[in-house]
Amino acid sequence: MMSNVKVFTIGFTKKTAEEFFTHLIRAGVKRVIDIRLNNVSQLAGFAKRDDLRYFLRTIGGIDYLHRPDLAPTQQILDAFKKSKGSWPVYERDFLTLLSAREVEGEITPELLHEACLLCSEGKPVQCHRRLVAEYFRSKWSNVEIFHL
Repeated sequence: MMSNVKVFTIGFTKKTAEEFFTHLIRAGVKRVIDIRLNNVSQLAGFAKRDDLRYFLRTIGGIDYLHRPDLAPTQQILDAFKKSKGSWPVYERDFLTLLSAREVEGEITPELLHEACLLCSEGKPVQCHRRLVAEYFRSKWSNVEIFHL
């Protein structure tokens, strides 16, 4: 196992494209792992899947990977967003889902090292990207998390 796994997280809302790509490049991110369930929405602007893959490669030489297995189900998402559910319930349900999917067996520390987990939320506090990063840290212990 690697000595230390550096994992970054970022949300694209409330950021200009310039701020977004500058954060990634300055941090030394090697790949963006898109953990959104829906990554083709018109609302995503510069962060729509195919556009984002192109921009990352062209602007920063950064790889792009979509991992919906690190996203909540539509049901978990709707219960929180549409039904104004509680964050503790969302957190519990999502962590149970990650555990059931055994994502730590699908994703390697090498893949996560110098990678940035991407979702839409502006801040990591109530965001599944923070939960994903912390989940891997709970499984591997040598994970350092940096929120961009």
